[in-house]
Amino acid sequence: MSVDRRRPVALVTGASSGIGASYATRLGQDGYDLVLVARRRDRLDDLAERLGSNGSTVEVLACDLTDPTGLAKIEARASQGDIEFLVNNAGFAGYRPFAELDPKIAEDLIRLHVLAVTRLTRAALPTMVQGGSGAIVNVASLLSLSGSLPANPLPYRATYAGAKAFIVTFTQALSGEVPASGVRLQALLPGVVATEFHDTLNVDRSRMASMAMGPDEVVTASLAALEHGELICVPGLEDPALIEQLTGAQRAVMQAGNRPQLAARYKAPSPSAKSS
Repeated sequence: MSVDRRRPVALVTGASSGIGASYATRLGQDGYDLVLVARRRDRLDDLAERLGSNGSTVEVLACDLTDPTGLAKIEARASQGDIEFLVNNAGFAGYRPFAELDPKIAEDLIRLHVLAVTRLTRAALPTMVQGGSGAIVNVASLLSLSGSLPANPLPYRATYAGAKAFIVTFTQALSGEVPASGVRLQALLPGVVATEFHDTLNVDRSRMASMAMGPDEVVTASLAALEHGELICVPGLEDPALIEQLTGAQRAVMQAGNRPQLAARYKAPSPSAKSS
Protein backbone atom coordinates (compact mmCIF):
# COMPACT_ATOMS: atom_id res chain seq x y z
CA MET A 1 0.00 0.00 0.00
CA SER A 2 1.52 3.33 -1.02
CA VAL A 3 1.83 6.18 1.44
CA ASP A 4 0.56 9.56 0.29
CA ARG A 5 2.92 12.25 1.57
CA ARG A 6 3.81 15.71 0.40
CA ARG A 7 7.34 15.42 1.79
CA PRO A 8 9.91 12.64 1.38
CA VAL A 9 10.89 10.64 4.46
CA ALA A 10 14.37 10.13 5.89
CA LEU A 11 15.29 7.55 8.55
CA VAL A 12 18.37 8.38 10.62
CA THR A 13 19.90 6.03 13.18
CA GLY A 14 22.05 7.32 16.00
CA ALA A 15 20.07 10.55 15.70
CA SER A 16 20.23 11.72 19.30
CA SER A 17 23.53 13.59 18.97
CA GLY A 18 26.55 14.28 16.83
CA ILE A 19 26.54 13.38 13.15
CA GLY A 20 23.09 11.78 13.37
CA ALA A 21 21.50 14.89 14.86
CA SER A 22 23.20 17.00 12.22
CA TYR A 23 21.81 14.80 9.46
CA ALA A 24 18.34 15.04 10.96
CA THR A 25 18.52 18.81 11.21
CA ARG A 26 19.86 19.26 7.69
CA LEU A 27 17.44 16.83 6.07
CA GLY A 28 14.55 18.49 7.89
CA GLN A 29 15.68 21.83 6.49
CA ASP A 30 15.89 20.24 3.04
CA GLY A 31 12.22 19.25 3.16
CA TYR A 32 12.20 15.73 4.62
CA ASP A 33 9.91 14.29 7.23
CA LEU A 34 11.96 12.28 9.67
CA VAL A 35 12.12 8.96 11.47
CA LEU A 36 14.65 9.34 14.28
CA VAL A 37 16.22 6.29 15.90
CA ALA A 38 18.46 6.13 18.97
CA ARG A 39 18.49 4.72 22.48
CA ARG A 40 17.94 7.98 24.37
CA ARG A 41 14.26 8.89 24.16
CA ASP A 42 14.67 12.23 25.92
CA ARG A 43 17.27 13.39 23.42
CA LEU A 44 15.12 12.30 20.49
CA ASP A 45 12.06 14.06 21.90
CA ASP A 46 14.01 17.31 22.30
CA LEU A 47 15.32 17.07 18.74
CA ALA A 48 11.88 16.18 17.40
CA GLU A 49 10.40 19.25 19.07
CA ARG A 50 12.99 21.52 17.47
CA LEU A 51 12.61 19.96 14.03
CA GLY A 52 8.83 19.94 14.24
CA SER A 53 8.83 23.68 14.74
CA ASN A 54 10.54 23.95 11.35
CA GLY A 55 7.76 22.06 9.57
CA SER A 56 8.97 18.48 9.64
CA THR A 57 6.77 15.63 10.77
CA VAL A 58 8.99 13.67 13.16
CA GLU A 59 8.53 10.07 14.27
CA VAL A 60 10.60 9.03 17.28
CA LEU A 61 11.63 5.39 17.71
CA ALA A 62 13.73 4.85 20.82
CA CYS A 63 15.44 1.47 20.80
CA ASP A 64 18.79 -0.29 20.95
CA LEU A 65 19.86 -1.66 17.56
CA THR A 66 22.17 -4.19 19.21
CA ASP A 67 19.04 -5.83 20.64
CA PRO A 68 17.34 -8.21 18.17
CA THR A 69 13.88 -6.96 19.13
CA GLY A 70 14.89 -3.33 18.68
CA LEU A 71 16.52 -4.02 15.32
CA ALA A 72 13.45 -5.93 14.11
CA LYS A 73 11.27 -2.96 15.05
CA ILE A 74 13.33 -0.50 13.00
CA GLU A 75 13.71 -2.99 10.17
CA ALA A 76 9.92 -3.25 9.96
CA ARG A 77 9.65 0.54 9.86
CA ALA A 78 12.30 0.84 7.15
CA SER A 79 10.46 -1.70 4.98
CA GLN A 80 7.13 0.18 4.93
CA GLY A 81 7.93 1.66 1.53
CA ASP A 82 8.15 5.39 2.31
CA ILE A 83 11.82 5.78 3.22
CA GLU A 84 13.63 7.79 0.56
CA PHE A 85 16.79 8.59 2.50
CA LEU A 86 18.42 6.16 4.95
CA VAL A 87 21.35 7.15 7.15
CA ASN A 88 22.97 4.21 8.93
CA ASN A 89 24.89 6.24 11.47
CA ALA A 90 24.47 4.52 14.85
CA GLY A 91 27.77 3.38 16.29
CA PHE A 92 30.16 3.26 19.22
CA ALA A 93 33.90 2.73 19.53
CA GLY A 94 34.50 -0.08 22.01
CA TYR A 95 38.24 0.62 21.82
CA ARG A 96 40.22 -1.97 23.75
CA PRO A 97 43.10 -4.38 23.09
CA PHE A 98 41.37 -7.31 21.44
CA ALA A 99 42.65 -9.84 23.98
CA GLU A 100 41.00 -7.73 26.70
CA LEU A 101 37.80 -6.85 24.84
CA ASP A 102 34.61 -8.03 26.53
CA PRO A 103 33.05 -10.57 24.14
CA LYS A 104 29.66 -8.87 24.61
CA ILE A 105 31.11 -5.53 23.47
CA ALA A 106 32.71 -7.24 20.47
CA GLU A 107 29.37 -8.78 19.57
CA ASP A 108 27.56 -5.45 19.98
CA LEU A 109 30.08 -3.75 17.70
CA ILE A 110 29.34 -6.35 15.03
CA ARG A 111 25.58 -6.22 15.59
CA LEU A 112 25.49 -2.44 15.26
CA HIS A 113 27.99 -1.81 12.46
CA VAL A 114 27.48 -4.96 10.41
CA LEU A 115 24.13 -6.60 11.13
CA ALA A 116 22.03 -3.44 11.60
CA VAL A 117 23.53 -1.75 8.54
CA THR A 118 22.90 -4.84 6.45
CA ARG A 119 19.33 -5.42 7.56
CA LEU A 120 18.17 -1.81 7.45
CA THR A 121 19.68 -1.35 4.01
CA ARG A 122 17.98 -4.54 2.85
CA ALA A 123 14.68 -3.32 4.28
CA ALA A 124 14.75 0.09 2.57
CA LEU A 125 16.49 -0.64 -0.73
CA PRO A 126 13.87 -2.64 -2.72
CA THR A 127 11.30 0.16 -2.66
CA MET A 128 13.96 2.68 -3.64
CA VAL A 129 15.02 0.53 -6.58
CA GLN A 130 11.41 0.02 -7.60
CA GLY A 131 10.78 3.77 -7.49
CA GLY A 132 14.01 4.64 -9.26
CA SER A 133 15.27 7.04 -6.59
CA GLY A 134 16.52 7.27 -3.04
CA ALA A 135 19.73 7.55 -1.07
CA ILE A 136 21.54 5.42 1.50
CA VAL A 137 24.49 6.77 3.48
CA ASN A 138 26.43 4.24 5.54
CA VAL A 139 28.69 5.96 8.06
CA ALA A 140 32.03 4.20 8.28
CA SER A 141 35.27 5.80 9.47
CA LEU A 142 38.77 6.60 8.26
CA LEU A 143 39.79 3.88 10.71
CA SER A 144 38.33 1.41 8.20
CA LEU A 145 41.55 2.04 6.24
CA SER A 146 43.85 1.78 9.26
CA GLY A 147 44.44 -1.96 9.52
CA SER A 148 48.15 -1.71 8.65
CA LEU A 149 48.85 1.05 11.19
CA PRO A 150 50.00 0.41 14.78
CA ALA A 151 47.77 0.87 17.80
CA ASN A 152 49.86 3.70 19.20
CA PRO A 153 49.03 6.56 18.73
CA LEU A 154 45.85 5.16 17.13
CA PRO A 155 43.43 3.38 19.47
CA TYR A 156 43.15 -0.38 19.90
CA ARG A 157 40.38 -1.00 17.40
CA ALA A 158 40.56 -4.40 15.71
CA THR A 159 36.82 -5.16 15.91
CA TYR A 160 35.67 -1.56 15.39
CA ALA A 161 37.93 -0.96 12.38
CA GLY A 162 37.07 -4.37 10.93
CA ALA A 163 33.35 -3.65 11.21
CA LYS A 164 33.79 -0.23 9.60
CA ALA A 165 35.80 -1.84 6.80
CA PHE A 166 32.80 -4.10 6.21
CA ILE A 167 30.64 -1.02 5.72
CA VAL A 168 32.98 0.33 3.03
CA THR A 169 33.22 -2.94 1.08
CA PHE A 170 29.50 -3.63 1.51
CA THR A 171 28.59 -0.21 0.11
CA GLN A 172 31.04 -0.50 -2.79
CA ALA A 173 29.79 -3.95 -3.79
CA LEU A 174 26.14 -2.98 -3.36
CA SER A 175 26.66 0.01 -5.62
CA GLY A 176 27.84 -2.38 -8.32
CA GLU A 177 24.59 -4.32 -8.01
CA VAL A 178 22.32 -1.32 -8.60
CA PRO A 179 24.33 0.92 -10.96
CA ALA A 180 21.43 2.25 -13.04
CA SER A 181 18.69 2.12 -10.41
CA GLY A 182 18.59 5.81 -9.55
CA VAL A 183 19.51 4.98 -5.94
CA ARG A 184 22.52 6.90 -4.65
CA LEU A 185 24.83 5.07 -2.24
CA GLN A 186 27.64 6.40 -0.12
CA ALA A 187 30.18 5.17 2.39
CA LEU A 188 31.09 8.12 4.59
CA LEU A 189 34.56 8.02 6.13
CA PRO A 190 34.99 10.88 8.59
CA GLY A 191 38.11 11.34 10.65
CA VAL A 192 37.98 12.73 14.17
CA VAL A 193 34.68 14.55 14.71
CA ALA A 194 33.79 16.93 17.55
CA THR A 195 30.98 14.89 19.12
CA GLU A 196 30.27 12.85 22.25
CA PHE A 197 31.68 9.76 20.53
CA HIS A 198 34.89 9.71 22.57
CA ASP A 199 33.41 10.83 25.90
CA THR A 200 33.07 7.29 27.23
CA LEU A 201 36.82 6.88 26.66
CA ASN A 202 37.58 9.84 28.96
CA VAL A 203 39.10 11.79 26.08
CA ASP A 204 39.21 15.53 26.69
CA ARG A 205 37.34 17.08 23.75
CA SER A 206 39.23 20.35 24.16
CA ARG A 207 42.48 18.51 23.40
CA MET A 208 40.96 17.18 20.19
CA ALA A 209 39.60 20.52 19.02
CA SER A 210 42.47 21.28 16.66
CA MET A 211 42.07 17.98 14.81
CA ALA A 212 38.29 17.48 15.00
CA MET A 213 35.82 18.46 12.28
CA GLY A 214 32.36 19.64 13.27
CA PRO A 215 29.46 17.24 12.63
CA ASP A 216 27.62 19.82 10.53
CA GLU A 217 30.63 20.03 8.22
CA VAL A 218 30.70 16.24 7.91
CA VAL A 219 27.06 16.24 6.84
CA THR A 220 27.62 19.10 4.41
CA ALA A 221 30.42 17.09 2.77
CA SER A 222 28.29 13.95 2.65
CA LEU A 223 25.34 15.62 0.95
CA ALA A 224 27.59 17.42 -1.51
CA ALA A 225 29.33 14.13 -2.32
CA LEU A 226 25.95 12.54 -3.04
CA GLU A 227 25.25 15.30 -5.55
CA HIS A 228 28.67 14.78 -7.12
CA GLY A 229 28.14 11.02 -7.37
CA GLU A 230 31.02 10.13 -5.01
CA LEU A 231 30.60 6.62 -3.66
CA ILE A 232 33.26 7.11 -0.97
CA CYS A 233 33.19 10.44 0.85
CA VAL A 234 36.15 11.51 3.00
CA PRO A 235 35.15 14.97 4.27
CA GLY A 236 38.68 16.24 4.91
CA LEU A 237 40.33 14.82 1.80
CA GLU A 238 41.42 17.51 -0.66
CA ASP A 239 42.60 15.15 -3.43
CA PRO A 240 39.86 12.66 -4.42
CA ALA A 241 42.33 10.99 -6.80
CA LEU A 242 43.75 9.23 -3.74
CA ILE A 243 40.50 7.29 -3.41
CA GLU A 244 40.77 6.10 -7.01
CA GLN A 245 44.40 5.13 -6.36
CA LEU A 246 43.26 3.09 -3.36
CA THR A 247 40.46 1.30 -5.20
CA GLY A 248 42.70 0.89 -8.25
CA ALA A 249 45.34 -0.83 -6.11
CA GLN A 250 42.69 -3.19 -4.74
CA ARG A 251 41.57 -4.09 -8.26
CA ALA A 252 45.18 -4.60 -9.36
CA VAL A 253 45.88 -7.04 -6.50
CA MET A 254 42.70 -8.98 -7.30
CA GLN A 255 43.53 -9.22 -10.99
CA ALA A 256 47.20 -10.09 -10.50
CA GLY A 257 46.53 -12.60 -7.73
CA ASN A 258 43.68 -14.47 -9.42
CA ARG A 259 45.78 -17.07 -11.24
CA PRO A 260 46.12 -20.84 -10.96
CA GLN A 261 49.91 -20.83 -10.51
CA LEU A 262 51.51 -20.59 -7.09
CA ALA A 263 53.58 -17.43 -6.62
CA ALA A 264 57.30 -18.15 -6.93
CA ARG A 265 58.12 -17.12 -3.35
CA TYR A 266 55.78 -19.81 -2.02
CA LYS A 267 57.44 -22.62 -3.95
CA ALA A 268 60.64 -22.60 -1.92
CA PRO A 269 61.01 -25.21 0.86
CA SER A 270 59.80 -23.91 4.19
CA PRO A 271 62.25 -23.58 7.14
CA SER A 272 60.48 -26.42 8.92
CA ALA A 273 61.06 -28.72 5.94
CA LYS A 274 64.80 -27.91 5.88
CA SER A 275 65.27 -28.66 9.57
CA SER A 276 64.34 -32.33 9.28
